[in-house]
Amino acid sequence: MALATATPSLCHAPELIFENEELHWYAAQTRANHEKTVASQLSERFVEHFLPLYNSSRIWKDRRVTLRLPLFPGYIFVRPALRERLRVLQIPGVARLVGFSGCPVPLEKAEIEALREKLNRKFSAEPHPYLQIGRRVRVHRGPLEGLEGMLVRKQNKFRIVVSIDLIMRSIAAEVDIADVAPAI
Repeated sequence: MALATATPSLCHAPELIFENEELHWYAAQTRANHEKTVASQLSERFVEHFLPLYNSSRIWKDRRVTLRLPLFPGYIFVRPALRERLRVLQIPGVARLVGFSGCPVPLEKAEIEALREKLNRKFSAEPHPYLQIGRRVRVHRGPLEGLEGMLVRKQNKFRIVVSIDLIMRSIAAEVDIADVAPAI
């Protein structure tokens, strides 16, 4: 029988948590179809969060309905102080903060802020399967300026697929091929 040795983890060292007061964005995994409920609970608890939504038209038997659905199904982005993560984890519907070995891993601040800014400009985006292979491009003109992603083609239109690697989720938005250039 081998004895396991415990190595101290950065997320479990209280002195490190309280030294760094900078807030980071984290991905909180939710139960299926609980993203909006979790967002409501986060608002009530005054925890900063971001739940990007998109419009999806559905045809039912008797009518056409436009639904507001999460752009990243199963996830909501939260920005609590790390020592307050328990407030997030206590919300019904939150499964965990995405990370490794029980430690939540912060997302790139610039990535989330750029996504928030671009989604406020009312462009059309929808979920897209996560891509690992493809050409990385940077948008240099238009409402998506500054974002990097994979260039894909759907029918006769070009799209950029923006991925958040930590949660393995992506969104796609139409772009003009003249507005993108290979990422360096």
